[in-house]
Amino acid sequence: MQSLNNTQPDVTVLSHSEDKVSLALYISEDIDYFRGHFPGAPILAGVVQLDWAVKFAQQYLTFPSTVQDVEVLKFQVVTTVNMTVNLTLERNENGKCIFSYHSDKGQHASGRLVFASQLL
Repeated sequence: MQSLNNTQPDVTVLSHSEDKVSLALYISEDIDYFRGHFPGAPILAGVVQLDWAVKFAQQYLTFPSTVQDVEVLKFQVVTTVNMTVNLTLERNENGKCIFSYHSDKGQHASGRLVFASQLL
């Protein structure tokens, strides 16, 4: 079984506050998730986009480690190789994380992440 070594995009922080971060993600053709998905016309799987939204929400907005639910998840425009997309993550008034990926091609994906409460 081959291990994945290159699984993250190149990240540039465009803006960052306590409750919101905007990131530019350069998604190179070398990212391992493109292998086999789909030969000749590689696209970034939605599950990878969801995983990155969770990881970056935890990293930049200090959300808890456990996702309880994903709400209103939509994938609109495919993300392909050698593309830069902007990821915006924002903590709303209910403590949920709203995320959206967009580029000059339009809205790629969006949704709401519900993280498990830090208090038990």
